[in-house]
Amino acid sequence: MQQADTALVLFSGGQDSTTCVAWALERFARVETVGFDYGQRHAVELAVRPRLLAGLRALSPEWDARLGADHLLDLSLIGSISDTALTSEVAISMQENGLPNTFVPGRNLMFLTVAATLAYRRGLGVLVGGMCETDFSGYPDCRDDTIKALQVALNLGMASRFRLETPLMWLTKKQTWQLAHAAGGAPLVELIRADTHTCYLGERGTLHAWGHGCGTCPACELRARGHAEYLAEGA
Repeated sequence: MQQADTALVLFSGGQDSTTCVAWALERFARVETVGFDYGQRHAVELAVRPRLLAGLRALSPEWDARLGADHLLDLSLIGSISDTALTSEVAISMQENGLPNTFVPGRNLMFLTVAATLAYRRGLGVLVGGMCETDFSGYPDCRDDTIKALQVALNLGMASRFRLETPLMWLTKKQTWQLAHAAGGAPLVELIRADTHTCYLGERGTLHAWGHGCGTCPACELRARGHAEYLAEGA
């Protein structure tokens, strides 16, 4: 039976999902995390996950007590059947359908379906994802309507009462930095800046004011602009 005060967070190792873990730790008695290896070009995000989880535990005794098991699942099927800039060594560009070729069709749908399957077995009642319809690249599987429709489908298909939470859905990247500050103060912001990974190209070299990354891909541009706006408001 799913417990309403427990959550499973989709945790990639990026800024958004790390913020979501902190958000969940402030609200639920038990929080577990799940990441997916889907053949992503920026697989370095998976490598930073353990350090981030250790960092979150160190920030608060309460968070340490609430943070439960981490799960890393193989979804390489996604990479084998898709042809995108996130799963192949191709340049980032716009497609004829108006979507960037960083869009991985079905990715979030599969992530949430597999996460619900895991949550069902673990007795976790809430699924938390970092999907956002404000500062994003136009991905249709990040839209609020998509998430709401999927919540209905998952509950019908599993005879469950899952709740899908997307705390970043209507936030700009500036507000996402602010949410992190509200949850864990300057130490959490610094953990996110220094240790998370968002860059689509997997660039991990220089540590910029806003974090690691190439600085030119769409993910880096959003992150850098949001951080600058966050600082401009006197964070």
